[in-house]
Amino acid sequence: MNELLWIALALVNFTALGFVYKYFGLTGLFAWIAMNAVIANIQVTKTIEFFGLTATLGNIAYGSIFLATDAISEKYGIKEAKKAVIIGFVSLLFFVLVMQMSLLFTPQSGDVHDALSVIFGLIPRIALGSIIAYLLSQWLDVYLFQYIKKKSPDDGKLYVRNIFSTATSQLIDTVIFVPIAFLGVFEFAIVFDIFITTYLIKLFVALIDTPFIYWIKSITPKSAQ
Repeated sequence: MNELLWIALALVNFTALGFVYKYFGLTGLFAWIAMNAVIANIQVTKTIEFFGLTATLGNIAYGSIFLATDAISEKYGIKEAKKAVIIGFVSLLFFVLVMQMSLLFTPQSGDVHDALSVIFGLIPRIALGSIIAYLLSQWLDVYLFQYIKKKSPDDGKLYVRNIFSTATSQLIDTVIFVPIAFLGVFEFAIVFDIFITTYLIKLFVALIDTPFIYWIKSITPKSAQ
């Protein structure tokens, strides 16, 4: 059941990204990156069984950021792609700061403070790993994408730069993020499972989002019409 839900969630995310670009253009892609930087870091606190292995949610939302960044890089160039990375970073940093300050308030009896503490109490450690991993992997993704594009700028190689840049940068992201976020929280065997499944899922996301980057490239946003 988790597997089917995951596929459905992936299709919903990538399709929604395309429509956001169609109706809001580059601004919509910037907003998508900011929104999903936050969503991914909330979802990642939930672990699920996925094809017999332990995995975390958030990989689809996080993977869609790479799709959005690649789309920006393809259509608008490296300057706008770098701006997108910074927007995601600032959004994540502000989210962490505001939620940690929110937990400092003395709650009334019977409110949801304990539930928020369980979820967002994990966020600083997860966010530390995510912020470091996000910056390094996204910069790498942008530069790899542009490097491959300069070597083979034709549309026929778009799938190469999309998959290769994302797969490489997501490996770096996983190597950095998983140990920082989960070592000491879960047993090593579970952390190892999370590492393997996380990267395999990210790799799968890079493969299935490829038709969507062709679709997004073909779209003329309403704001440009």
